Amino acid sequence: MAAHRCGLSLAFILIFSCIAHLGIADTLEKANDTTGEKLSASDAPREVNTDAESVDLNERQWQKTDVEPDTRDDPENSPSFRPAPAKDQFEEELVIRPLHSGDIYASFQFRTLWDVDFQQEGQKASHYRLFPKSLGQVLSKFSVRELHISFTQGYWRTMQWGQPFIASPPGAELWVWFHNTVSDVDGNWRELTNVLSGIFCASLNFIDLTNTVQPSASFKPLGLGNVTDHSFLRYATLPREIVCTENLTPWKKLLPCGSKAGLAVLMKSEKLFHSSFHSQAVHIRPVCQDEQCTSKAWELRQTLNVVFDLYTSGQGKKEWSMFKMFSRTLTEACPLASSSKVYVDVTDNPEGELFELSPATSLLSQAVVLGDRRTYSVYDLTRAETFGQLRSLNLLLRWKGDSGDMLRPLLHAERYVSGFGLQTGEIHTVIYNNHPFRAFPVLLMDSVPWYLQLYIHTLTVTSKSRENKPSYIHYQPAKDRHRPHLLEMLIQLPPHSMTEITVQFERALLKWTEYTPDPNHGFYVGSSVVSALVPSMVAMNTNFTLDQPLFSSFVPVKEESSYFMRVYTEPLLVNLPTPDFSMPYNVICLTCTVVAVGYGSFYNLLTRTFQVDEPSPPLAKRLANLIRRIRGVPLLT
Repeated sequence: MAAHRCGLSLAFILIFSCIAHLGIADTLEKANDTTGEKLSASDAPREVNTDAESVDLNERQWQKTDVEPDTRDDPENSPSFRPAPAKDQFEEELVIRPLHSGDIYASFQFRTLWDVDFQQEGQKASHYRLFPKSLGQVLSKFSVRELHISFTQGYWRTMQWGQPFIASPPGAELWVWFHNTVSDVDGNWRELTNVLSGIFCASLNFIDLTNTVQPSASFKPLGLGNVTDHSFLRYATLPREIVCTENLTPWKKLLPCGSKAGLAVLMKSEKLFHSSFHSQAVHIRPVCQDEQCTSKAWELRQTLNVVFDLYTSGQGKKEWSMFKMFSRTLTEACPLASSSKVYVDVTDNPEGELFELSPATSLLSQAVVLGDRRTYSVYDLTRAETFGQLRSLNLLLRWKGDSGDMLRPLLHAERYVSGFGLQTGEIHTVIYNNHPFRAFPVLLMDSVPWYLQLYIHTLTVTSKSRENKPSYIHYQPAKDRHRPHLLEMLIQLPPHSMTEITVQFERALLKWTEYTPDPNHGFYVGSSVVSALVPSMVAMNTNFTLDQPLFSSFVPVKEESSYFMRVYTEPLLVNLPTPDFSMPYNVICLTCTVVAVGYGSFYNLLTRTFQVDEPSPPLAKRLANLIRRIRGVPLLT
């Protein structure tokens, strides 16, 4: 019987194997007759090997497969309907600038251009070659026009380091422009923050209506389009957000080559986070692909700014190298990059009397950055001679003399809290205009949490000990537990002046469930935002060219006499009236003690049995009885 069942099982297995074999063969035969699907970027590997054979294979995998379409059943797939080849581009740059304080400022710039415009009706994005699919789906799903997000650890010291290429506040910052077809902006904003929280492994899900504002003038679109309806704009900050490796890893995975090739190999977490300042950002916006703007594309710009303090790290500030900063050297460019360059700022070293840079390069480039003309030594990683015989690039800088004093930045701002006690206080915002003879307006934006109740009638603006009346004020009062305060002012700064803005506030008493786990540490208030068109020392370049360096082409320039700058102040740390959270523990201990003593005594009185004990005999009688017991004589009674 068992042999019979075994024979039947073998027969069934053979029958099913034949059927499966015939089905597979039939499927393969049909696949040879029909058109194969084109390779999409989501199926292509994101990592690039350093071997030549692996790189060639990877490049072939990233390209589209040229398969002739079958037009027998679908006339729209005829050659006349064949889409144009993709114009996706990827560029990477690293700018190294020695600072007057002895620190080293390194700025990574990565730009990916995606040749698609899915905001047009009926057009969808189905092919991802270089642009990350996760972000492309977010743009399409939530109808995002522009997205700007940054994660910063530390505070940029403007008076010591000058101005950064792209400023960002401490913590996390997110501001988004939605398309005008969105009906529920708050709903899209809420879902978008949750999705971005998962993509970047951050706490963006804590962004809600209590810390979200709608600026009316401070944040204009940086891409195409002149949007005037600010109801489609949302801005929020998390000043207490901690940036760590969990945020850097997904950020690097958005690059076409990941961290396996190109400039991204220098991004070692151990070195990047052992620095005085670290900031990583993602900017997505629509841009033009040519000067006439005949075609549009999506630009993904990833920036990473870091300041190394080589003196405090024990490496000395008079000499630095790429290996000392990053523990790695460059061996090749990203195979998918059309441009890969390293810039070293040599503006203050025209004749080589300040420092010596090796290996030397004959390529020099000039660019107008933040109103100043700078000179850079350029190392093109797409050229084989850049790496030399060792196939490795390790820049080395040796200081020869003192760097001298740094020129004070034209625009600088700071903020602090004054007052005593835990009931009232005053916020001071100080803005400096260090231009010797030019006055210019600035736009100040403050977002204050609802638990700091502002007295807007106490608002004062003074410049040079005189009242400076703002020409534009937009104030949106807060609602308890619903939305924060929003204050925007347009202020004219006199030349070589200090302008102080003060406003008084009262601290609110929160519910005990609204306090943080460490309430005595304090509550953070986001940085103030100062936006201005600062007068330029040299003529700005208003012509649009694709050959401009990435670090000088982020913000579009519309006037030759000025350039746009955004400055952030320090975040505030404010103490609120805090109850004694140890009181419940004390009450529990006291109550338990009273209950134990009182109830225990009463219980003993009710349940204990009392007996009268006879008095013990005197000592002489006890000794006599002991002797009589030994002698065997009856005891005395």
